[in-house]
Amino acid sequence: MVQISQVSTLKSAVITRTTVASQISLILTGTVFLAAMAQVSFPIPGSPVPFTGQTLGVLLLGTAYGAGLGFSTVAFYLLMGIAGAPIFASGSSGLEKVIGATGGYLVGMLVASLVVGALAGRKWDQKIKTVIPTMIIGNSIIFAFGLFWLHQYSGETWLWTFEKGFTPFVFGEILKIAIASTALPAVWKYVSKRS
Repeated sequence: MVQISQVSTLKSAVITRTTVASQISLILTGTVFLAAMAQVSFPIPGSPVPFTGQTLGVLLLGTAYGAGLGFSTVAFYLLMGIAGAPIFASGSSGLEKVIGATGGYLVGMLVASLVVGALAGRKWDQKIKTVIPTMIIGNSIIFAFGLFWLHQYSGETWLWTFEKGFTPFVFGEILKIAIASTALPAVWKYVSKRS
């Protein structure tokens, strides 16, 4: 697992005592959560990239778990999918999903989980004025990796890449950012009252 200095996350606020068993349990639970979010999948006509709930899942998981555990969970999710577990979008699996047209988005999710987790550990997920930039940064990382990869993989122009790999997703991603940006401070408020 990636080692990051001790920081305050939702996970550490709710689960104060961490053991190897609890870490494994959280990774498995997070993997199931990401797999479920990946099944919220709709094809985009003319695009090799489907609209999925994965980006929202990664943003929520990364911030709730923190950098180290979030990164480890997304890495485990990817490894399980590569190994053949039907947990990628529409129940797909295999190495071809990671090296294919959508591979950059998957790699971007791994990097984004680390970054949003690190920002959440510095309490950026607790207030609306900092959680929105956190979600935008995470989403930007996912799409930066995804678009660069799609451009290289497809051999198409940058215009085609943006038309097929970004433009159809703008409204949905804004909605996901809005959901995450309102949910996280609300959960923190609830957790703070319970403490």
